[in-house]
Amino acid sequence: MLPTVALVGRPNVGKSTLFNRLTGARDALVANVPGLTRDRKYGRAELDGHPLMLIDTGGLRGEDDSGVSVLMADQVDQALSECELVLLLVDARDGLLPDDEEIAIDLRRRGLEVLLAINKIDGINPDMAEAEFSQLGFANQVTISASHGRGLGLLSEALMACLPGFGEEEVEPAVKDDRLRVAIIGRPNVGKSTLVNRLVGEERQVVFDMPGTTRDSVEVPFTHNDREYVLIDTAGVRKRGKVTDMVEKFSVVKALQALELAQVTILVVDASEGLVDQDLHLFSYAADAGTGMILAVNKWDGLSSDQKRKIETQLDRKLVFAPWMPMRNISALHGTGVGHLLSDVDKVYKAGSFDVSTSVLTRILEEAVAQHQPPAPRGRMIKLRFAHPAGAHPPTIRIHGNQTDSLPASYVKYLENVFRDTLKLIGTPIKIEFKRTENPFSEKKNKLTSGQQKRRDKMIKSSREARTRRSQERGKPKF
Repeated sequence: MLPTVALVGRPNVGKSTLFNRLTGARDALVANVPGLTRDRKYGRAELDGHPLMLIDTGGLRGEDDSGVSVLMADQVDQALSECELVLLLVDARDGLLPDDEEIAIDLRRRGLEVLLAINKIDGINPDMAEAEFSQLGFANQVTISASHGRGLGLLSEALMACLPGFGEEEVEPAVKDDRLRVAIIGRPNVGKSTLVNRLVGEERQVVFDMPGTTRDSVEVPFTHNDREYVLIDTAGVRKRGKVTDMVEKFSVVKALQALELAQVTILVVDASEGLVDQDLHLFSYAADAGTGMILAVNKWDGLSSDQKRKIETQLDRKLVFAPWMPMRNISALHGTGVGHLLSDVDKVYKAGSFDVSTSVLTRILEEAVAQHQPPAPRGRMIKLRFAHPAGAHPPTIRIHGNQTDSLPASYVKYLENVFRDTLKLIGTPIKIEFKRTENPFSEKKNKLTSGQQKRRDKMIKSSREARTRRSQERGKPKF
């Protein structure tokens, strides 16, 4: 099992920057804004070829007892309970602050092994920084610059010294990730993080009654019925015109990027507000990304019978273009209906895998054409010859024929519905591609034999003589 290291410290000391640097990715959102990270994020890192597990945590604020800060501190507590070593980050530019001292006292009280990392040493004398922070009383400390990658070799050596067995593990060969990735998207404060916590069965994400609590996309792996999943909790996406803060813009970008990594997307809406235009925009983003789709109507238990009937009517009216999308009425807070979501996820994923043969697709195409012939533009029949699978997630069907670029959108939609109904492709968009059959002789000229050339010349000559006689006859006076 990999050794686990938790990154802990005040806000804006560079924990997420170091997390991205060590994991070799840009999974953690980074900006010059204190308190940007709120949930704990896991990532695999390698130092000098030796693997370890990193946990990025939110910044601790000393005696701050505001609601979100308390919940963030709870996330840090869970990270500390899972790790073998605490990597305490401090800011060399700010110097030693009272919050650093309070965090150090708390870690020492817990009896945890601590490695002090003095970050942001660019332009600062490392010896002076080490002398200042030696007041914290930790025997193991190292100076680094996470943003520029300085001191990572020293950090690796210090980790080897602090972690028994680190450096002795062999790097396991990369294996294919077969986990089912599920993105949770929606507008702010509709209950996405609450739903993630309910599905996982623990307080994995910070939940607070304030829009925008989640700022970064966080991957949460878990296992259910011997199957491995990865839930991707995303930040709430508001209308573009309402997004003015730079951090929120990056959060929206990360949320939309999560759709590209997911096989199935759960769109969470607030039952009390119904389906609004922004929810439909998010649906279109997910459909364009090609993920399977499930609609989760949250906070359903808080509605009266009349409100429920009104919302159901509204959903049927607004989703008439997507009757194939499964819908669940749930309460993420109390767990009502949540148990059925993962079974829906499995069904949608199976449909998106699209394990269908060419013969089956061609037979369905022939039956569809026989029942409803394609139009004949400019009097020429459009012939659709055969179909074959061209990809999964989303199911992609490639149809070969002539004049396929002249098929109207209505007929393409008809074919899509026929394939969906016949193959029972619930919860997933379908992509139909057309391959136009080219005439292999279109650029070849038919070379005439000598006999054919003589007959051609004779025909042309006689045709010219006939035209000349007719013109002369038209010119003669009539008596």
